[in-house]
Amino acid sequence: MTTKEHVGQDHAAAAELSALRGFKAWFRKHLVWIALVALLAGLVIFLAIDSVAGATDSRRLSARNPAPDGAMAVAEILGRHGVSVTPTDTFEDTLKALSSRDEATVFLFDAQGFLDRSQLEEVTAAADRVVVVSPRLRTLNGLTEGIRPGGVVPEATQVIEPGCTQDDALEAGPVSAQGSIFSGPLVCYAPRGNGPGLYAASADGRVIVLGSRELLDNQHLALEGNAALALRTLGNNADLVWYIPGVGDIPASTSNPTLNELAPRWLAFAGPWLGLVALLAIAWRGRRMGPLVFEPLPVVVKAAETAEGRARLYQDSRAVERAARNLRAGTLSRLARHFNLGADATAEALLDITARHVELPATEVRSILIDFMPQGEGQLVQWAQQIERIEQEAIAR
Repeated sequence: MTTKEHVGQDHAAAAELSALRGFKAWFRKHLVWIALVALLAGLVIFLAIDSVAGATDSRRLSARNPAPDGAMAVAEILGRHGVSVTPTDTFEDTLKALSSRDEATVFLFDAQGFLDRSQLEEVTAAADRVVVVSPRLRTLNGLTEGIRPGGVVPEATQVIEPGCTQDDALEAGPVSAQGSIFSGPLVCYAPRGNGPGLYAASADGRVIVLGSRELLDNQHLALEGNAALALRTLGNNADLVWYIPGVGDIPASTSNPTLNELAPRWLAFAGPWLGLVALLAIAWRGRRMGPLVFEPLPVVVKAAETAEGRARLYQDSRAVERAARNLRAGTLSRLARHFNLGADATAEALLDITARHVELPATEVRSILIDFMPQGEGQLVQWAQQIERIEQEAIAR
């Protein structure tokens, strides 16, 4: 290799090293902007993937929720069997979806009771069947008058037989779920035999109440006949509107409700009687207590009562350290008064004269009277007994 070739290689290596150093300097100078651009690009990629994958819903029993408390599995299975499932989130969208379908089933899960009676009546009138899950009393009253709450399923009950002649329940067989039970014209899955059950239907069969979310959620769908009952109950029509109300469905009120509107109906009948009973109770108790006794102030309270009351306060608040400081201060004050040391007596003088009147070494007297601090109620009691013995022995001599 000639000298020119060596020189050329050196120049190329120097140029490459210089370019590398320049890139590092540029990277360090623009590191913040590079990080921001990378973060923005990552956000854009995430939003793109999320939009492609399809939005999910985290609400309970949502047809778009794949979580254990969701109901995507039921909606997917119904879709594969030819049922058109239309999830809706608002009252207006639900009525619009029902208006374009001749016969449709409405799945309603209003856990917070957002809908009022008029809205529920509109949904019931527009649908061929309404299946409501774990309704509140307000929701139940707006849907039908024939179904009423009847308690809950006992915790020890694992499997419940149909116990009725309803076709869907007989085909589904036993189910496994915990929840509320209802009474009505048609009742199935009663845990106590003849009584309220997990499945209740109105006389015309247009309103069906399921008392447990476990009959439809993803986590419990595979248990016993839960899936069969859910599919047969919701899949009776070709169209299913899956409606979960939200806060936006709360009807706007033009005026604030009055006290008469907020008060329950029974208060108009029971209120006067309760007032009369309260007056009679006041008169009865007033006569038993006797007339008021007037006592001139200030009232003299015995010192023992004050000390006992303060001690109970210390005990209730677990103020061990403060109680110990008060006991120590009282003992030292009485010893100083007994030995005529005066109010300005030092701790050293008090310990010296006390040690001469007891059969304990001065170091042990110091440890008990000054240095020791109890850490619990048991130590406080023992320590109080020790300083009391030292005080009594010092005063007795």
